[in-house]
Amino acid sequence: MRGMRTVRNVHQRIVEAPAETVGALVDRLSAPDDPLFPTPVWPAMVLDRPLGIGADGGHGPVRYHVTAYEPGRSVRFDTDDELGAGFHRLDVEPLGPDRCRISHVLDVAMPPVAYVLFKLVIEPVHDTMVEEIFDNAERAALGSLPHPPARRSRRALLANRLRWVKPAAVPVPDGARLLRGAFERPDFTDAWRLPLAPGMPRDPRAWRHLLPFPERGAEGRELMLGEDASHLDFRASLVVDDESVTLATAVRLHNTYGRLYFGVVRRLHPYVVRRMMRRAHRRVAFATPPAGERNRELRSAA
Repeated sequence: MRGMRTVRNVHQRIVEAPAETVGALVDRLSAPDDPLFPTPVWPAMVLDRPLGIGADGGHGPVRYHVTAYEPGRSVRFDTDDELGAGFHRLDVEPLGPDRCRISHVLDVAMPPVAYVLFKLVIEPVHDTMVEEIFDNAERAALGSLPHPPARRSRRALLANRLRWVKPAAVPVPDGARLLRGAFERPDFTDAWRLPLAPGMPRDPRAWRHLLPFPERGAEGRELMLGEDASHLDFRASLVVDDESVTLATAVRLHNTYGRLYFGVVRRLHPYVVRRMMRRAHRRVAFATPPAGERNRELRSAA
């Protein structure tokens, strides 16, 4: 098509492990125990069915469908949207009994605006993600990474920060039983939720650093914190399930000063909570062991 620009981006790495071992890791792309995709720092690959020809999905805003798949050797994802038309391809090539090459090829024809966007913003993220996939392949296949991990460029980290998921307002969850029982008639309640990516902790105590208040109780997957004062009492519960972490709050006012004070705080509260949750969520993601390491730990435990 006239004016289109073709992007061909190629990454390769030699892995000192049998092709069958690395190929078996590729076969688990998008599975719940996916050992390769670099979550939770980057969006997980999600498909509408197990990896195979015809599966649709993507990662983050990138959408594609599987058009070719040779188990243990190769998988191709085709894409056709406003950013361009082409494919991603991941291959494992044997180089001997205990050595193989893993490669990723991106070949997409893009309109001029999308091409500029790719070069400025998307390519640094793409390059980082592919190299981290290769790191995870080595971690899972060899038991450790024989070299320093892939470096995340400043542009990739900036894009990561700007596109990080934002909390969504939700009703106080049913799982916040301690919070619901804290006050008979609270004067204010709200709740904000963030999704949990694969690998992120499901223990509410892992999110304890969100709030600097004393603990008031724990039950199941709820941890309640709070303080009492002469003008108001405050409670906050961290509620974690398999899919998300929710911060729910309840306030009981005591007097005129409390109502005046909270009248001001209430306007700032949503902004402060959203910013605090988003920052903590990203910090926890970056502190989570990489997929290849988590995969090795799970298999050792089994």
